[in-house]
Amino acid sequence: MAEAKRVTRPLSPHLQIYRPQLTSITSILSRLTGNGLIVGTMLAVWWLLAAATSPEYFAVANAVATSWFGDLVFTGSLWAVWYHYLAGLRHLYFDAGKGLDIPTAEKLGWACIIGSVVLTILTIILVQ
Repeated sequence: MAEAKRVTRPLSPHLQIYRPQLTSITSILSRLTGNGLIVGTMLAVWWLLAAATSPEYFAVANAVATSWFGDLVFTGSLWAVWYHYLAGLRHLYFDAGKGLDIPTAEKLGWACIIGSVVLTILTIILVQ
């Protein structure tokens, strides 16, 4: 009896040919930014609770909130707020039954990403 020749096949061939679509990336970003906002909120709540607890505890919380880590968390949260807001507007537009074709959906996805970065930079400039 002849032996069958084994062919070496990849475990997941779809991962070699799959190209993530912008619409799926923006959907994932909406979920990540929504969950990421929790980190900024927790830092702000900790800072406020520390202010209500004692001056020594507030000094520790304030040192963290005003450090590079706090700046990174609050800047990321600011971007997440703007992205989440623009993605929400995009979904309202989709709910009206408009912009559902692929070219328009991709343009709106880029508008959310670029718009959120621009609005974050403008907010930082205006607040300082």
